[in-house]
Amino acid sequence: MRGSQKTALRYCAAALVASTVLAACSSSSSPGTSTSSVKKGANGLDQGLKVFVIPKNLGNPYFTTADSVNSGGALAALQTLGETGTETSGTAATPASQIPAIQAAITKGANILIVSATDPTALCPTLDSAMKKGILVVTYDSDAPTCRDLFINQASTAQIGTSEVDLLAQEIHDTGQIAIVSAAASATNQNAWIGYMKQELTKYPKMKLVSIVYGNDDPTTATQVTQGLLEHYPDLKGIISPTTVGILAAAQVLSNPKYRGKIALTGLGTPDSLKQYVADGTLKAFELWNPANLGYLAAYAAVELYSKKITSASGETFTAGKLGSFTIGADHTILLGPPFVFTSANINQFNF
Repeated sequence: MRGSQKTALRYCAAALVASTVLAACSSSSSPGTSTSSVKKGANGLDQGLKVFVIPKNLGNPYFTTADSVNSGGALAALQTLGETGTETSGTAATPASQIPAIQAAITKGANILIVSATDPTALCPTLDSAMKKGILVVTYDSDAPTCRDLFINQASTAQIGTSEVDLLAQEIHDTGQIAIVSAAASATNQNAWIGYMKQELTKYPKMKLVSIVYGNDDPTTATQVTQGLLEHYPDLKGIISPTTVGILAAAQVLSNPKYRGKIALTGLGTPDSLKQYVADGTLKAFELWNPANLGYLAAYAAVELYSKKITSASGETFTAGKLGSFTIGADHTILLGPPFVFTSANINQFNF
């Protein structure tokens, strides 16, 4: 009997250890939902969040400005709010390059993903998986509308598309062949802006859109496709490039005396990168918002939403620190504001 009792006790002990291990496993957070270190701060915001900022690609000056601490972007906002922020992505502005970075962030216990989507749908299986784990997904700059909680839009989509056509029309006197040097063919924001460009062009029957080419936010590719346009369309009068990488590449090509002043250029660019091309007459006018403010707003809103200080309901207002008050619009979207128009008269007032 004593031997049987000892054996029974051993079985009971083993069962107890096993049940304890199983209980520990079942009670722990699944990958991507590390909440054990998250506490409510005195300001009502959750503290100790792991936030991953995932731009379209690393090494892109636009996103460096939008994200970095030094520029006052997303990571600066997170630092101000007492959160841990990490910028990560692939080196190419493609879903194949960006998705592994998103997956790695999930595995590392992300609470929040702030993503500039390289594609409106290709990221969704990964982002949906994150959301099912309790991870908040906020998009900025470029949206993935069916698989995120909140979108931070840099400016009115319609306004960006129509205003760039209007700027170019003024320069070429509403007449001539024009082309577009876009980023990736799958980029949500680029395609939406181009859609409004095409609508606006109906107001200018003497302007003809002859080609849309894609530089994939890669300087070498953007240069090559711009050169290709000039070879194929010798009568080209103007180019719109709604991407900071593309417009810089196009400006470098058009600064050649062969083209300068003969082919107009406008689009979206950072003033620091384009000041020399405004000074030499390659560019007369172009647009952009402050990328750092876009990143700052995205990070601030993400922490507010995760902390349940806001619900993302249409009409709801909140204050995003130094940027002031914002109102949430339809489809869980926050609008940063209208873009600036840069010309020789004002460009030296800006540094970003």
